[in-house]
Amino acid sequence: MSAGLLFSFVIGYFLILLVVAWYTSRNSNNESFFIGNRNSNWMLVAFGMIGTSLSGVTFVSVPGGVGNDSFAYFQIMLGYLVGYLVIAYVLLPLYYRLNLTSIYNYLSTRLGFRSYKTGAGFFILSRTLGATARLYLVVKILQDAILSSFDVPFWLTTLIILLMILIYTYEGGVKTIVFTDTLQTTFMLTGLIVCVVYMLNAMDTSLGSAISAMGEKGYSKIFFTDPGSKLFFVKQILAGAFITITMTGMDQEMMQKNISVKRLGDSQKNVVTLSVILLFVIMLFLVLGGLLFMYAESLGAGMVTQVVDGKEVTQFMLNGQNVGGDKLFPAIALQHMPPVVSVIFIIALISALFPSADGAITALTSSFCIDIIGMQRKADWTDPKKKKIRQRVHLVFALIFLVFVMVFNEINSRSMIDVILKVAAYTYGPLLGLFTFGILTSRSVNDRLVPLVCIVAPLICLLLEKNQASLFGNFRFGPELLIVNGLITMGGLLLVSSPARPEAPAATLK
Repeated sequence: MSAGLLFSFVIGYFLILLVVAWYTSRNSNNESFFIGNRNSNWMLVAFGMIGTSLSGVTFVSVPGGVGNDSFAYFQIMLGYLVGYLVIAYVLLPLYYRLNLTSIYNYLSTRLGFRSYKTGAGFFILSRTLGATARLYLVVKILQDAILSSFDVPFWLTTLIILLMILIYTYEGGVKTIVFTDTLQTTFMLTGLIVCVVYMLNAMDTSLGSAISAMGEKGYSKIFFTDPGSKLFFVKQILAGAFITITMTGMDQEMMQKNISVKRLGDSQKNVVTLSVILLFVIMLFLVLGGLLFMYAESLGAGMVTQVVDGKEVTQFMLNGQNVGGDKLFPAIALQHMPPVVSVIFIIALISALFPSADGAITALTSSFCIDIIGMQRKADWTDPKKKKIRQRVHLVFALIFLVFVMVFNEINSRSMIDVILKVAAYTYGPLLGLFTFGILTSRSVNDRLVPLVCIVAPLICLLLEKNQASLFGNFRFGPELLIVNGLITMGGLLLVSSPARPEAPAATLK
C-alpha cells in the first residue's frame, strides 16, 4: 500500500479525534482540564485507561520480546494485578479523603513542602522520560512507514504528531482525554484482534493448535525458576506489583483520571476492572508475538549470525532485513499482510500512541501548574490568567517532548520497553519511598534533607547495578531495582526523621 494512502487514513483518524475534542471541550475550564470536573464515567475511564496503560511500546515491544523472553512478561502482569488492588484499597481512599487535585499534595500534608516539591519533581522527570520513550517508538515506525516517502525529516514528523496532540487536548484536558482514550482503545484492540485472526487464517490453523506449536518452539513459557535470572518469577511478580503501585498509583497522569470519577467506590471499580481486563489483553499480545514469529518463519525468517562492527551478532532476519525485537510487528504488518490489514495496523498503532502521549502532556502540565507554580494557591490570579499560564506550560512541555524524542532517536535502542522499565526503576523509586514512608510510619521527617535522600538513593542503585557481577555473582537486577531504590529511599528517610510530635499528628492512612 502506498504511503500517501496510509497517510490519508491517519489524517481521517485525526479529524475524528478533533470532532470528539470539540464536542467534549465546550464550556471547559481549568477544573475540566485538571480533573474533568470530577464527573467522569468510571466505565469510560476504565476502558480508556487500557490504552493509556499499554501504549505503543506494549503494542510493539511485548510481541517482539517473545522471541527472547517467551511469555515471561505475563509474570509482571500477575504482579500488576496485586499492585492494582493496593491502589484501589490503599491509595485511592487516601486521595479521596484528602480531596486532592494533585496526588503529590499528600506529601505536603504528611511530610512537608520540600518533600512535596521533590515528589512532584521526580514525577515530572519520570513521566517526561517514559512518555517520550513511548512516543519515539511509534513516531519512528510512522516515519519509516509513511513520512520518509515524502522526504519529511524525523524531527518534523515528531513535531506534526505533537501538534496533533496539542490541538485536541489544548482546551479540554482530562475531560476530553477520557473520551478520546475510549475511542483510541477501541481502535487499538480491534487492530490487535484483526492481526491475530489474519495470521491464524494465513497459516491455516486454530488458536489452540497455534498455542501448542508455540509451546513446542519454546515461545509460550511463562514461569522462569532460575533465581539468578532477571526473568525469575518471584522478582518479576514483585517488580510488577511495585511498578504498578508507582507508575499508576503514584503517577499524576494515571491517577488524575481515576480521581476525576465522582465517587470513591466507582473509582475502585474502575481500577479493579482495568486490572482484570489487562490480564487478558496482555496475554493476547503475547499470543500475537508467538504468531508473528511463527508467521515470519513460514515466510522464511530465521536467526542469522553476522559480523557487525567487528562483533558477531545474531539477528532474526527475513529477506535480508533484521525484523527482530521492536521491528517485528511493523515489518510483518506493513510488508507481508494485505493492504487493509496494514491500514488497521497503522490506525491501531496511532491509537496506542495518542493515549500515552496526550495524557502525559496533560498530566505534566497539571503537575507543573499545581505543584511547582502553585496555581491553586495564587488567590490573586484570575481564571483567565491561570488559563493563559496553563496553556503556555502545555506548549512548553510539547517542546520538551520534541527534544527528548530526538535524543531517543540518537540512542535507538533495540527494545524500548526495557528502556522504560529501566528509567522507571531509577526515577519512580524515590516516589515509592516517599509515599511508603508517609503511609506506613507516623515519624516526622527533616523536610530540608528529603531532596538529598531522593537524589542519593538512585545514585546508590546505579553503583549497585554497575558492580552487580562483583557484588552478587550471577545475580542480575531486573525491574525489581525499583523496589531496591524505594527501600534505600525509605531507609534514608528513616535516618533523617524523628518520632512524630503529639501537636503535629501525621497524616497517615487510617
